[in-house]
Amino acid sequence: MDTGSRKILIGNVLESNMDKTVVVQVAKRFAHPVYKKLVTKTRKYYAHDELNKCRFGDVVRIIESKPISKLKRWRVLDIEKSATQI
Repeated sequence: MDTGSRKILIGNVLESNMDKTVVVQVAKRFAHPVYKKLVTKTRKYYAHDELNKCRFGDVVRIIESKPISKLKRWRVLDIEKSATQI
């Protein structure tokens, strides 16, 4: 699949209760501009899961897409690591 200029993120599934929707938490680590200490910021993304395959604890890859609903702007590309494998 050609991703073009679409962003791809990797994160953990926090919720999979909704139909065809998962909430993915993505952590970003960077050095603080003044203190140079490593800081972790997290953000939640709503992603479209067409086959309802994702479960809580899965590590998934999500890709940008056109708006699917009010909050969903991402699609699940694939499951990197299943929660049962961890």
